[in-house]
Amino acid sequence: MVSGAIRQMIKAINQFTRRMPTWPIYFVVLAVIGWHFFMALTGAYRPDPVRMLELEYGLLALQLLIASLAITPLKRFAGLNFVKFRRALGLSAFLFALAHLGVWVALDMQFLFDQMLSDILKRPYITFGMAAFALMLPLAITSNDRLLRRLGGARWRRLHRLAYPLTLLAALHFVWVRKGVQIEPLVYLGLITLLLALRLPLSRRRVAQRAL
Repeated sequence: MVSGAIRQMIKAINQFTRRMPTWPIYFVVLAVIGWHFFMALTGAYRPDPVRMLELEYGLLALQLLIASLAITPLKRFAGLNFVKFRRALGLSAFLFALAHLGVWVALDMQFLFDQMLSDILKRPYITFGMAAFALMLPLAITSNDRLLRRLGGARWRRLHRLAYPLTLLAALHFVWVRKGVQIEPLVYLGLITLLLALRLPLSRRRVAQRAL
């Protein structure tokens, strides 16, 4: 009886999400970006508003990457179908990552490109962060139906598997930013590792099916 109630609840959730549009997500993301910037301007993020702004944007980007990564396991193991939101979550993560990078370039480094290049090469946490953003960029560019059709489904899916290493790089970036042994970044890293491990049997099955 309990399992029947759970199945009914999952069915109701799936029916509700099918009716929900994805476009409001982008408005919420832009509003959140603006809100955090306003908080920094008004002194709410003292004593270091630039660093706090970087952390807030970066953490939100990482959380949305994890949410996107969790969609397939949720469908496979729990029957919850949020697949229609994957693209919106990925693009929203990109917008937060872009805001994170913009704050670093404009407010933290003040467009000192020589110093930025030196830091990218010498500081591992910046190296990981820039590598993650570089992998995210082609995914954001190709996250539309026109380029999906041009690339073809198979090539598009192969390209978008870059989401796995980029999310891992983003988590390592966060671990390194916090410095020392801190629980929160390690929890994110562990969660991402678990989500990637859950995908392994599915990936092996697809490889076996293609080999037949």
